Amino acid sequence: MARLPVRVAVAGLLAEFALLFGLHRLVGLGLAGWLAGLGYALLGGAFLAAGLRRVNAHSFGPANRITLARAVLVGGVLALVAPPGAAPQPAMVTLATVALGMDALDGWLARAIRESSPLGARFDLEVDAFLILVLSVEVAGRLGGWVLAIGAMRYAFVAAGAVLPWLRRQPPSRWSSKVVAAVQGVVLVVAAAGVLPAPVATIAVLSALAALTWSFTRDVGWLYRNRVTTPPR
Repeated sequence: MARLPVRVAVAGLLAEFALLFGLHRLVGLGLAGWLAGLGYALLGGAFLAAGLRRVNAHSFGPANRITLARAVLVGGVLALVAPPGAAPQPAMVTLATVALGMDALDGWLARAIRESSPLGARFDLEVDAFLILVLSVEVAGRLGGWVLAIGAMRYAFVAAGAVLPWLRRQPPSRWSSKVVAAVQGVVLVVAAAGVLPAPVATIAVLSALAALTWSFTRDVGWLYRNRVTTPPR
């Protein structure tokens, strides 16, 4: 079983390379895109392998494989967004849309086959968060730097938890929080696609940011009020 983390990391890296090669043939991926995509795959694979070793994982089930496939697609989005200038919209939007569409599938499958785990949930969360960050970088180039607040909010929350231990606790799961999280990806993909007039896209992204701010504020408030009685993660 000790070889499982290595096999998973290598499989992810090979899949990322194959996707990047396909993008190179399709849209002429440059050096910056290759470096961003491969660097992402190497770092992501290292973190995932470390997580698998930490929990002494004996298998990497189908739900986690779907999440890994989503992670590979996110690496493709990053590779397209990383180079200076406008990213190739059709390829970027297609990859991001497929990754978002697969988001509910891995969690549903894990519950259906009773393979849910804290590591799988965290893996899914981090893939989602990084996709939102990458999309916010792309949209910020169109609408302004304020859009980065959407992608940075999750990471600011994690950074704050390094200083305030009560922020590292788990707030209650709410359907509204899941809806707000899903809306971020949909709105950012639509804004990145450039199908909306700039004023309409700005209003849509501002509304998504407001909803995300409300969701995080509510969770932080709950964590603060329950900072003594809530069990740690």
